[in-house]
Amino acid sequence: MSASRGRRTTVPPRFVFRALWALHRAGYAITGGRLGLRTGGDQRVGTLRLRTTGRRSGRERAVMLNYLPVGEAYAVVASNAGASEPPAWWRNLQARPRAMVDLPSRSLPVRAREADGHERELLWRRFVEQTAAYEQYAATAERVIPIVILEPTDEEADA
Repeated sequence: MSASRGRRTTVPPRFVFRALWALHRAGYAITGGRLGLRTGGDQRVGTLRLRTTGRRSGRERAVMLNYLPVGEAYAVVASNAGASEPPAWWRNLQARPRAMVDLPSRSLPVRAREADGHERELLWRRFVEQTAAYEQYAATAERVIPIVILEPTDEEADA
């Protein structure tokens, strides 16, 4: 149930998120990608795997993220579980906006951009309706949490 319906959301300590993220990635790797991804829709968030190029290392980095479909694109939240610093994957995309997205049915190249204005407001409300913890993240982050749009492209990811 979302916080907007009267329930208060408590965010676990950061180490809990880090452990869960590591387990999620391990489950994905162990099963060869058969587990760990989920198709999203109007009534639920999905899970995708985003592969970026490290802004300093130049190596591929992968992270599992919740997403909402936006037409042919995918919206993700750069919350970093409410940390004051943005997640590394978002900093990587700011330096090199082309990346790859793995979905349950396919992989595709994308170009990232930050949602702003009315688009961001609408998407933020949709995310909070699905995952009330985002409101708590926003309260603790001491920054505006970006919503990133991953738009399919014909271009390959940055090398």
